[in-house]
Amino acid sequence: SGSGKSTLLNMIGALDRPDSGMIKVAGRNLMKEKDLSSFRAREIGFIFQLHNLIPNLTVLENVEIPMFEGPYKDNMDERAMELLEYLGLAEKSNRLPSELSGGERQRVAIARALANDPTIILADEPTGSLDSKTEKKILEKLKELNREHNVTIVLVTHDPRVASMASRIIKILDGKIVGG
Repeated sequence: SGSGKSTLLNMIGALDRPDSGMIKVAGRNLMKEKDLSSFRAREIGFIFQLHNLIPNLTVLENVEIPMFEGPYKDNMDERAMELLEYLGLAEKSNRLPSELSGGERQRVAIARALANDPTIILADEPTGSLDSKTEKKILEKLKELNREHNVTIVLVTHDPRVASMASRIIKILDGKIVGG
């Protein structure tokens, strides 16, 4: 806590900017990028620790949110259902987030993160509030996305078990990279 992991994710995701220096993501200098919101919509999917689902929207509608600016804006329902099916949630598409378990809500968050086929997924403690069985399923899906769909996953965690599943581990202490 307080080491700078979430700040690093926010900078990679172009949500925050550093006071000095440069941030390059996918070969692009984010400090010079004219349209950061468009870059985020096209290239980056976010998975937040607390899901950040909109409570009065259905599962389907929550997944469709990022598609308003992206390659699937003309067939959002079809794309959202494809993702929900991939994550085993198609039958819950018309439910509200409050009607889902924690693991189901996290899978909706993953579906939303995948909505526009991002090249990078930024995951901030995505399994922090899940039981071990659900955590394992979520981590397996993330590994599958990395291996089979060539998606870069940047995941921050305090949990050494979660970190051990990564192909590369970078350690941060007091805002500085100290290993990796």
